[in-house]
Amino acid sequence: MIAQPVKNETETQPSFLELSEGRRLAYCLTPGSLPGIVFFGGFKSDMNGAKARALESFCREEGIRFLRFDYSGHGKSTGTFLQGSITQWRQDALDALDRLADGQHILVGSSMGAWIMLLAALARAEKVAGLVGLAAAPDFTERLIWQQFTPQQKKQMEEEGVVRLPSCDGGEPYPVTRALIEDGRRHLLLDNPIPLDVPVRLIHGMQDSDVPWRMSLSLMDRLRTSDISLELIKDGDHRLSYPSQLALMYRTVAELFLLARARKKSFASEEI
Repeated sequence: MIAQPVKNETETQPSFLELSEGRRLAYCLTPGSLPGIVFFGGFKSDMNGAKARALESFCREEGIRFLRFDYSGHGKSTGTFLQGSITQWRQDALDALDRLADGQHILVGSSMGAWIMLLAALARAEKVAGLVGLAAAPDFTERLIWQQFTPQQKKQMEEEGVVRLPSCDGGEPYPVTRALIEDGRRHLLLDNPIPLDVPVRLIHGMQDSDVPWRMSLSLMDRLRTSDISLELIKDGDHRLSYPSQLALMYRTVAELFLLARARKKSFASEEI
């Protein structure tokens, strides 16, 4: 029997983080032990996706603090998706970390969320105990969109300022704006070493038709940390939401959680 993706449970009503200029970020926070877990969703995804909800259930059962949130223009947060940018979504992530994530946390990023996760980790290194990338897509606006555009699409982008691409899940086409492409160039990571020294675990499906698994290999090469591994799933697609794949995510997060707790105990004993 072929395993099916895990279905979402009944939706939890979110809380809202009130920010400047009338911005409101929708979030759900589960109390528990530190280091906590923060989930960063993908492009045009919201915090009610299968992986976010499944990881929340896992953390609740294990008594681990867990935070999921919607970027501006996503889900129930304020803002318009068409006006979004990597700069804005990075700021959303920093606001969530600064206001809702006291102490150290393990950051888990899915697809574009792994790019936002990395940018947040670079800006708030003291708050990061580890990183988990699921089908990581850093620099996707340049490498997976602009560089893959046909001459006709590039001409359309220059003339109209927007190109609509097929949705990964078969839904309505989603818009990619020239502003998003140009803003993304301010945050590219894969052209230079990435100065992060925390443990990193990457998981990628080899049947991922949206983000090639070699992108995770490139990320692995660029990250400075020596404590890093990449697990490839031969029949995995971009969603990574089947039970066996979610189980791998749980094990990976649990590994980093225990590693961070052990490291904290070791530092405490050294101070004594």
